[in-house]
Amino acid sequence: MTPDRWIVTLTGLALVAFIVWFFWLKRSAGVRAAETSGGYQEAMILVKGGYTPDTIIVRHGRPVRLNFRREETASCSDKVVFADFQKTAELPTGETVPVELLPKEPGELAFACPMGMFRGRLIVE
Repeated sequence: MTPDRWIVTLTGLALVAFIVWFFWLKRSAGVRAAETSGGYQEAMILVKGGYTPDTIIVRHGRPVRLNFRREETASCSDKVVFADFQKTAELPTGETVPVELLPKEPGELAFACPMGMFRGRLIVE
């Protein structure tokens, strides 16, 4: 194999590795939900090209309120699904939609759009 083919092959492999890391392996540190006077752990999540923040940290045994605000019109982002809680919420564009949950045990719970393109995590401590 010639040197130019080696360079092109190695560059291609590096790009594939970067794409895999960026879309499937990259993890954010997470944002701790704020404690409210009503006893809820609350966080605001912006839905625009994904969930921001995409990782929320909460304590188990206390109610959680996640406020989703959708700022786009992509059809994939019109719902959020919490499979572990058997809960789905419609997300109209420009409106804030609260989703209330009660995580009973520590662990990591996922939420996503119906197609799984937008994904987030609820880390329960």
